[in-house]
Amino acid sequence: MKKKRKDEPIIREQPVTYDDYAAMPDDGNRYEIIDGVLEMMSPGPMTIHQAVVREIEFLMMQSCRSEYEIFSAPLDVILSKTNVLQPDLLMIHISRLDIVKPHGIEGAPDLVVEILSPSTRKRDKVVKAAAYAKHQVPEYWLVDPETRTLEQYRLDGERYELEELYEEDDRVSSDKLPCISFRLGEVFDSIRMIGS
Repeated sequence: MKKKRKDEPIIREQPVTYDDYAAMPDDGNRYEIIDGVLEMMSPGPMTIHQAVVREIEFLMMQSCRSEYEIFSAPLDVILSKTNVLQPDLLMIHISRLDIVKPHGIEGAPDLVVEILSPSTRKRDKVVKAAAYAKHQVPEYWLVDPETRTLEQYRLDGERYELEELYEEDDRVSSDKLPCISFRLGEVFDSIRMIGS
C-alpha cells in the first residue's frame, strides 16, 4: 500500500459533510466545505488582510458590541451539513445567540465580511457569495484593500444585489444593522504599512 505524503491533499468521497470534516485529523491546514466539496484554504493571510480585519472589528466593537456578538476567523460557520465556511468577520444579533455553539456557528449570521486578496477574490465574489445567499445571510460585505473600497450586498431572494459601493470618505452604514456607522477611510488610515 502506497503511503500518503504529508503534503498530499486530503481526498474525500463527495459529498463531504460537517461530521466528516470534524472527524478529520488536524493537519495544520484550514478547510471549508462548499456544496459538499472540501476545499483547502490558501496559506495564511497577508498582513494587510489581517490589519483590515482588525480595524473593522475594532470599529464594530465600539458601536455594536452591546447588540451583537462579533467574531473573526478562524471559526466554522455551519450553514448546512455540506456548507461550512470561515468568513473573516461576522456579526450575530443578541436575540439570535442560540446559533452560537461551542464548536462554531450553526446558522446564518446577520452579517458576513470577507477581505479580498488576489488568491481569494474570485472565490469570495462568486462561490462564497452564492453559498451565503443560498443560506440566507442577509448582508454580505466585500472589502478590497487594493482599491480601498467596500461593496455592500443585500439579500434579494436567493442572490445578492449590490446595495452600495463605499470609498474612503464615505460613511458605511446599514439599515439592517443600525449600530454600524464609520468612515471607510478610518479602516485604512490606522494601518501601518509593514514590509511593503
